Amino acid sequence: MQGMAIDVCIRGAGVVGKTLALLLARARIRVGLVQTAAPVQQDIRAFALNAASHSLLESLRAWPGSSCAVQRMQVAGDEGGLVQFDALQHNASALAWIVDAADLEQRLQTAVSFAPEISVLAAPEPAALTVICEGRASASREAAGLAYAQQAYDQSAIAATLHTEQPHQATAWQWMRGDAHGGEVCALLPRAAGHHGASPDMSPPGADLPAPGHGHSGNSVALVWSVQHERAQQLLAMDEPQFCAALQEACGGALGAMRLTSLRATWPLYLSQASRWVGVGLAGQPQAAWALAGDAAHAVHPLAGQGLNLGLGDAAELARVLSDKEYFRSYGDARLLRRYERARKGDAAALRVATDGLQRLFAMDDARARSLRNWGMRSFDALSPLKRLVMRQAMGA
Repeated sequence: MQGMAIDVCIRGAGVVGKTLALLLARARIRVGLVQTAAPVQQDIRAFALNAASHSLLESLRAWPGSSCAVQRMQVAGDEGGLVQFDALQHNASALAWIVDAADLEQRLQTAVSFAPEISVLAAPEPAALTVICEGRASASREAAGLAYAQQAYDQSAIAATLHTEQPHQATAWQWMRGDAHGGEVCALLPRAAGHHGASPDMSPPGADLPAPGHGHSGNSVALVWSVQHERAQQLLAMDEPQFCAALQEACGGALGAMRLTSLRATWPLYLSQASRWVGVGLAGQPQAAWALAGDAAHAVHPLAGQGLNLGLGDAAELARVLSDKEYFRSYGDARLLRRYERARKGDAAALRVATDGLQRLFAMDDARARSLRNWGMRSFDALSPLKRLVMRQAMGA
């Protein structure tokens, strides 16, 4: 490994890749971050980040000031099932934070530009370890022939931002319904007061941006709506009044009249899992040690809002393992990398089973399934100790 300019080469400069690069740089590990050209269209998605992710990004000085703290969560079923969470009941300042993808990417990019240990690369370079963070459709993982099992859901997700007639009350709302088309999950996530989306020309007249760190109430929300593929195409083909009317019906008019403040985006949903997260041998580099992180290693249904938290957990654990390595091991040491794989595979498997099970349960369209799932929601809501345990795990506590 002598003569190498970098210790770790990270392929993929998304949120997980940049976060890992910053964590390694803080440990004085020389990093090469492979960054392709920025996408032409701005990412309009919003992420729900838990306390562990919040602390991690704050420690890197990469936390967006436009985030919105979620004080309450309300999850409704299709026959009266209801689960509610409140930050006060969990002695927490917030249950989660809603962050715009574009804002987070920009903060991370700025932090990377100030880290002398990070070299931004146009193409991969030799290193003791290559970490693949290119997302679910990773070209590097595919070129290396690494096994990656994918199960396509018969659903697509729709994302947008909207202005609502009624204030969101710092509440994350979610409606889960079963139907003959595979069910649907509709979530409205609170955004910072006055924050009206990635397309300024679509913002309501007179909209003002909040001071950094504020925005715990307001009328701006982020939409994540998972529906059957054909239904998604129908919704995207609708004009704004038709789309907003369909959305109001899906959420029972909970926040009153709505209007779009961004374009609409969509993507297909998958349940994915790599068989191995670490190993040796990449395309053209038979002796290269590698590790997978983020969606390149796993992808889950967005109904629990935990996908990015899982990826950031990967970055935190891999950085910890590498920074704590014994002096005689290289960064590509197989035993070292297996520590990372063992620590993270369990969390990913548990979340995969939980989200897939919920999705399948709400995809059933018969009376017994509806009765079972809504009875389960009401029973869970009444079991305070179990609710506290689940929420602590979701918060990364």
